[in-house]
Amino acid sequence: MPTTLTLKDIPDEVYERLKASAATHRRSLNSEAIVCLESVLIRSTVTPAERIARARELRGGLQRRAFKARDIDAAKRRGRA
Repeated sequence: MPTTLTLKDIPDEVYERLKASAATHRRSLNSEAIVCLESVLIRSTVTPAERIARARELRGGLQRRAFKARDIDAAKRRGRA
């Protein structure tokens, strides 16, 4: 069961960096703090071979299509409209 944690006396610089990071990742301050804590406290046990296999799996699911420069430029222009 999740536990509630209250933090006090957070240095201004740490708070501002957490706030900026949360905005960048479109997360709440709470969610960003949890992600930061997990990344430091819970070590990833994924081996390099497993990471490569997962990347190949993801890549295999992509459609094989050659994009032309004009198509990419048109998509970028649509995104700015």
